[in-house]
Amino acid sequence: MGKLDLSLACRDYDRVRPLMDGSVRPDGINLNFQPLVVEETFFRMLRYREFDAAELSMSSYTVSLTRPERPFVAIPVFPSRFFRHSCIYINADSGIREPRDLIGKRVGAPEYQMTAPVWIRGILSEHYGVPPDSMIHVTGGEEQPGRDQKVPIRLPANFRLERINGHQTLSAMLRDGEIDALVTARKPSTYDGQRVRRLFVDYPRVERDYWRQTGIPIMHVVAIRREVYEANRWAARALMKAFVEAQALTYQGLRETAALKGMLPWFNAHVEDTVDLMGDDFWPYGLDRNRKVIETFLRYHAEQGLSDGTLTPEDLFAPETLEEFLI
Repeated sequence: MGKLDLSLACRDYDRVRPLMDGSVRPDGINLNFQPLVVEETFFRMLRYREFDAAELSMSSYTVSLTRPERPFVAIPVFPSRFFRHSCIYINADSGIREPRDLIGKRVGAPEYQMTAPVWIRGILSEHYGVPPDSMIHVTGGEEQPGRDQKVPIRLPANFRLERINGHQTLSAMLRDGEIDALVTARKPSTYDGQRVRRLFVDYPRVERDYWRQTGIPIMHVVAIRREVYEANRWAARALMKAFVEAQALTYQGLRETAALKGMLPWFNAHVEDTVDLMGDDFWPYGLDRNRKVIETFLRYHAEQGLSDGTLTPEDLFAPETLEEFLI
């Protein structure tokens, strides 16, 4: 029997580069790795199902599980994680000095269902007393006009959601005071640290404290088109194993000290500080070690009207990938 030809769209992160350059090959699979920026990957996968497997927004994937067709099946591999306290931007004239000042304010987000805003709204609600329905949510393009939700959503009536005009951008609106704050994955081009600044200036300290309570927020999963998975259920575990092997090589590279692996002058110090705080496997794959993070995300997702609260962590992943295995 020949190998399965399988296309995979994913950003060229260090932890997946061995899959891209062929130094790690999934068992039984000819992998066509397409290194794309996340916005393109998400749009093409969610709208047109262009790839056999792809990096996918955790929130968009979870929304898809509430649809009758359930078009994707994920494996517990998390190519993108990100603390999001640094991603709350405010207009200096908005009167916002602390998180609770966001109540009643106009808060932009490129898409309401984006994973980064889901985490931010959940953190603001749970840790700072800012309920997700206490703000006016304003959506649209951050730097280019015309952005819309990649997946359709229907929110409960208590959530106030507005869409900006087709010629506006959230970045400019934040600078001009037309919105009070912006929660987003990318730093807006109008950020200058003065008129547009971060809510949490000392965000590394705040984010370390948050890690001790919850873990590193998961942004993206790897999802397989359901028809591909159903026809080749073994491929889910083969992909999982390959991602684990690729990450192991990346960890090994981070421990090399003879020459800097990255361009940051204190790269090795950053690695050592991270390991001292979070342990050797600070970016874990698999369900068991991520259960608390996933449960937190699913709770936030439901509280924000994006799902019904019945999903469990096991519901998100192919059953073949739930058991831990060693390489």
